[in-house]
Amino acid sequence: MKFSVGQCANLVGRVFSYRIVFRLAALAAVFFLLQITTPPMAQAQVADGTPSDRQTIELLLQRIDRLEARVAQLESAKQPPPAAAPSQPSAAAAAPETVAQEAAPEHPEGERMDVSKTLMKIRGFGDVTFHGDNRHGDNTSFTLGQLNLFITSDISERFKFLGELVFEADSHNSFGAEFERYLLQYSRNDYFNVSIGRYHSAIGYYNTAYHHSTWLQTATGRPLLFEFEDRGGPLPVHNVGVSVTGLVPSGRLGLHYVAEVGNGRASLSPGSEPVQNVVDENNGKSFNLAFLVKPEAVRGLQAGFSAYHDGLKPAGLANVNETILAAHAVLVRPNFEWLNEALLIRHAVDGSRTFNTPGFYTQVSKRFASYRPYFRYQYINEPDAEPVFPQLGRREGPSVGLRFDPSESVAIKLQYDYTMQRHLPATNGLALQFGFTF
Repeated sequence: MKFSVGQCANLVGRVFSYRIVFRLAALAAVFFLLQITTPPMAQAQVADGTPSDRQTIELLLQRIDRLEARVAQLESAKQPPPAAAPSQPSAAAAAPETVAQEAAPEHPEGERMDVSKTLMKIRGFGDVTFHGDNRHGDNTSFTLGQLNLFITSDISERFKFLGELVFEADSHNSFGAEFERYLLQYSRNDYFNVSIGRYHSAIGYYNTAYHHSTWLQTATGRPLLFEFEDRGGPLPVHNVGVSVTGLVPSGRLGLHYVAEVGNGRASLSPGSEPVQNVVDENNGKSFNLAFLVKPEAVRGLQAGFSAYHDGLKPAGLANVNETILAAHAVLVRPNFEWLNEALLIRHAVDGSRTFNTPGFYTQVSKRFASYRPYFRYQYINEPDAEPVFPQLGRREGPSVGLRFDPSESVAIKLQYDYTMQRHLPATNGLALQFGFTF
């Protein structure tokens, strides 16, 4: 059994109190015995007080005085410390962390490693899809989608961390993990915010509105234009660098800006990792500038455009100037959405020809209680000799689907796709997807 300092002091005080009472009782017993056993003459002498008896009594009284003083000292040690003067609380309240650091200067590492102050949060997303089509060589399969751990942490009042750690299986049925977003964010105010690390490029609308989670999206997957690079997408969806965003003073127009500088996409070899996470294959950097408006007069409306530029150096070719122009107009409300985007990807080879790849998609959906039917039409027309991204050719066609939300955290989607391709027969595909968040 363990006792605190206060409990020990209380126990000692009680012991000393009992000893005092015992000594007083013993002293009274001595006087009583003297009274009944001493002759009258001796009693008179005792009453008068012989030197030996008076000395004994004085010694006993002195010891009692010392014991009482000791008890008083122990009781005072149990009392709480006196309150601070009225003039000091404001200074102590103004800098509580400074006071704590001065109180324990021998443990500065413990103060810096106090993870309770960072408030790290993790949100999970995942999906499982059963799908098939009539394309030659494709098999009907159950497919595990991306398992996305969305991580955020408030490092301080102005600094935050944001990450997306994704676990995903490849065509060889092997799982791998990758940070799709990895950002240190600084928020000064509504007009100036900086993110440094790996981010989703602000090209168009879809890429920054919907990240690595099918549960957040209406359809079973992203539009072909905004498909991820490792799945054959034509855009530099990810980038590593610095992104600055903020509000432009514009009143009720709600004008925003985005300015980004990064490594750009890899182009040296078709087999290279498309996102240059560590090493840039050249000294040039990509630039992206975007403006968008969110007018207060029309709830849920957003319109904007962006311009992206990078210098690429594919092996065996001259330098390629890459320019991507994008424009969008979307209307997103809780029960209705209408997304429209158009892009032009321009690759100009030095001293040679220019390759233009246009594309667009439109998507509309309407919610009825827990059901949301939707329709999407998409188009992309890539030249056959496109020198940079994977060969997509010309693809277009509609998608029709129904999303059902049986709970707030689970979505079931049934989608039919019809895709027409240049030089290839049209394909029909059907997918049943179960998306969830946790």
